[in-house]
Amino acid sequence: MFKALSDPTRLQLVALLGSRTPEKCGHDPCGCGSLCVNALARKLGVTQSAVSQHLRVLKHAGLVRGERRGAFVHYSLDERGIAACVASLCEVLNVTLPSK
Repeated sequence: MFKALSDPTRLQLVALLGSRTPEKCGHDPCGCGSLCVNALARKLGVTQSAVSQHLRVLKHAGLVRGERRGAFVHYSLDERGIAACVASLCEVLNVTLPSK
């Protein structure tokens, strides 16, 4: 998990996907805030291929998920994976998370 987040571009991808008001890509009819590779590539100023490779690493680490909508795959954060990452970090730092 942490290795997946060690790359600055992947960290930026997570930040973009985690923002509550992401750039709309025009292929998000439900308005749920997920983003396609094209929108992410434009926002980061990198190629679609590079974004796809970074998303594959993040998906393999359980931090993002993709959902096909027609010809496009929309990506969003995997809340369970992010929660597990935060819990692991707290464990490493010997910090207790407040209960809900």
